[in-house]
Amino acid sequence: MKQFSEQWLPPLEAELRAVLAGNEPATAAHYGMIHYHMGWVDAEFRTVTLPAGKRLRPLLCLMACQEVGGDPVQALPAAAALEILHNFSLVHDDIEDGDERRRHRPTVWALWGVPQAINAGDAMFALAFAALQRLSTRGVAPETVLAALQLFTETCVALTEGQHLDMAFEQRACVSVDEYMRMIQGKTAALIGASVAIGGLVGGAAQGVDASLRRFGQSIGLAFQIQDDILGVWGDPTVTGKAAGADILRRKKSLPLLHALNHPVHGDAFRSFLSRPELTADDLPEAMELLARTASYEYATQQMHRLYQAGLDALREALGERAERSLLWATAQWLMHRQM
Repeated sequence: MKQFSEQWLPPLEAELRAVLAGNEPATAAHYGMIHYHMGWVDAEFRTVTLPAGKRLRPLLCLMACQEVGGDPVQALPAAAALEILHNFSLVHDDIEDGDERRRHRPTVWALWGVPQAINAGDAMFALAFAALQRLSTRGVAPETVLAALQLFTETCVALTEGQHLDMAFEQRACVSVDEYMRMIQGKTAALIGASVAIGGLVGGAAQGVDASLRRFGQSIGLAFQIQDDILGVWGDPTVTGKAAGADILRRKKSLPLLHALNHPVHGDAFRSFLSRPELTADDLPEAMELLARTASYEYATQQMHRLYQAGLDALREALGERAERSLLWATAQWLMHRQM
């Protein structure tokens, strides 16, 4: 996996920069905001190299292409499109959630205001489609490009559905676990599933194989989000970069907290705790005690492993005996054991 990343991250970066370049002085600041979010420049638009995320989705796309016998070079435009779409969603999420920092830096809207940040995000959304259409320049058959575009478009809609539910949940005192799972299916799992499926399409996977690859990605995406939820409550701050119990103080409706809120015995006590006008770090021991009573850590971990196993089963359907030796299998294992 490490060797694959080292091989393909540089050409992926080159593809991303080619799509997001911008070459007109009059709009340099517009593209500068995009480049800032991507970690290529600082707030004064001076060239820097900063943390830019895991690049998980494009790497999954390239891996899937290779695993079904294709050439990852052909899939680079799709990989870039998926990463640009993901980053578009982050720019808009930061605005909608009021988050002023991402990756230890001010967010785009915090620096240049909401209108400019919305516009920069809109540009990234459009350029994600432009990136995907570059598949035709890599010798990908027109019918495959159209199939990839259809799946990509469906995924864009799913992202907005997930974000709608996420924002709607903020206005509600309690949300069911089933409602939460539907939300992360759109907000997280859809794009990871599409990343694997589009890679498979470009690589020439048969329809049934590609459907199994998509199920693998969706299941792993759900497990990935639940792992994030667990780390948001019980993660080591020195590793995650977040304060201990940050999601509790934010009253974030993550799976462990929703399990506690809906607990038949201790749910009332946890709802009363979260309804306090102000929560501080001093309140965290009480919250952790309530979560221990509801066994919410155990529940979330169980759900994560259930979905992880469902993903591995789907990968076996797609790749047969090769599945356990594949890069996709290794990546799934890494995701489930990460600490940040």
